[in-house]
Amino acid sequence: MPDMLLPDMLAPQLQGTIFGKHIHHYYKIGSTNTAAMEAASAGAPEGSVFLAEQQTAGRGRGTNHWHSEPALGIYCSVVLRPAVPPSDVLVVTLAAGLAVHAAIQEIDSRIAPDLKWPNDVLIGNKKVCGILTEMNAEITRVRYIVMGIGINVNQSAFPTDLHDIATSLRLVSGTEWSRLELCTSLLKSLDREYRSLLESPDGVNSILRRFQERSSSAKGRQIEVEEDASLQGVTDGLDERGFLKVRTAQGVRTVLSGTVKLK
Repeated sequence: MPDMLLPDMLAPQLQGTIFGKHIHHYYKIGSTNTAAMEAASAGAPEGSVFLAEQQTAGRGRGTNHWHSEPALGIYCSVVLRPAVPPSDVLVVTLAAGLAVHAAIQEIDSRIAPDLKWPNDVLIGNKKVCGILTEMNAEITRVRYIVMGIGINVNQSAFPTDLHDIATSLRLVSGTEWSRLELCTSLLKSLDREYRSLLESPDGVNSILRRFQERSSSAKGRQIEVEEDASLQGVTDGLDERGFLKVRTAQGVRTVLSGTVKLK
């Protein structure tokens, strides 16, 4: 059986989640996030999933590209429509990081992923997963979110410019992974985190607490924000909305956006 992320293979395993009914699969596409944003704008229901075997224009934060080797990674975007104000969307991104962490550990508990605020998953200080959250919102409410999750799964090598900063689950574990199994685990984990966030009275606090527990850099780590060289210091945990607090020479400052560079 080929290890492909086909709807007929995924849907039966995702029954009972919000992701089991509207799964779209592409052998080759520019970007799953672009496709998902267009579909969400046209009214695609919450829980719609967009998967590709290959992306030719995969996107990361800002102007970054996501290297998308054919049939070696998971390139996945989902449509969410949470009834929250735009200021609370960061917590959804943090929840996605927790879902990736749980999915990897469910399949191989020997691997210890490290969450880097706000949207990266590292193993051995190298990126194994990136999360791209895009939103369409009014001032007081979110119309829809598209959550893009790219995971390096079975790559055995990376281009020269990524060699020192990227890794894959295969390189870390020494064995080939089932992308179908990992994608199923990921979407189940994301469903659990998302439901808990929206339905549990302690949902937000639980996500913030567990994100900090699974991150080696959320507290006590020397950092610098690449877009603002003046913002550097030692991390001091997350505030109540999920933004990163940093102790600087001028006092505690809050990082609202930007790329955090670990020192």
